[in-house]
Amino acid sequence: MSEVASQLALVRQSLPAGVTLVAVSKTHPAELIREAYDAGQRIFGESRPQELREKYEALPRDIEWHMIGHLQTNKVKYIAPFVSLIHSVDSAHLAEAIQKEAAKCGRVIDILFEIHVAAEETKSGWDPDELRTYLAADPMAALPNLRVRGVMGIATNTDDETVVRHDFETLKQYFEEFRSRFGETFDTLSMGMSHDYRLAVACGATMVRVGSLIFGERDYSK
Repeated sequence: MSEVASQLALVRQSLPAGVTLVAVSKTHPAELIREAYDAGQRIFGESRPQELREKYEALPRDIEWHMIGHLQTNKVKYIAPFVSLIHSVDSAHLAEAIQKEAAKCGRVIDILFEIHVAAEETKSGWDPDELRTYLAADPMAALPNLRVRGVMGIATNTDDETVVRHDFETLKQYFEEFRSRFGETFDTLSMGMSHDYRLAVACGATMVRVGSLIFGERDYSK
């Protein structure tokens, strides 16, 4: 068994039933992704649209590709024909751009609203009050090619577990609040990464994004 397959198995064993694993493969080569694929993993997360498109072309077609990083509106076109889920919808402008490209492709694209809960201002995402105001105007009527599946967020980058737990619990509260607007298809709470996914699961995550525990540390020079 390869190192990737071995680490993947350990992460899977740590997840309870009902929690979906997104293997974060950004910056890692297609060869390593293939090792995880051969070990049974089918959902992978990327953060760069052009890199995502290249990997889509190079790897098996039954992979579900998730866009997990900040997405510029002019880059939506690269991934709209095939992306399974866009986690990082953080503005009305981006939602409209995804709608435009999804309509061109004749697809309905699943999305998550990214909500800002971390202490760092550098983190992206909706301010909760701004999202409330946006949704109160019933914007989805004009976005028929989008399906809102839930919310995503990133906790504060700290070793203080109390702070991280508070961030995750806050995201869980927003998930429950906004679910009442969308019904049964609003079923995804994407939170937790390699260093904090176990705590995220304890706080109610239905989807976790784990990369370095599976693939090793990323090579940011590429």
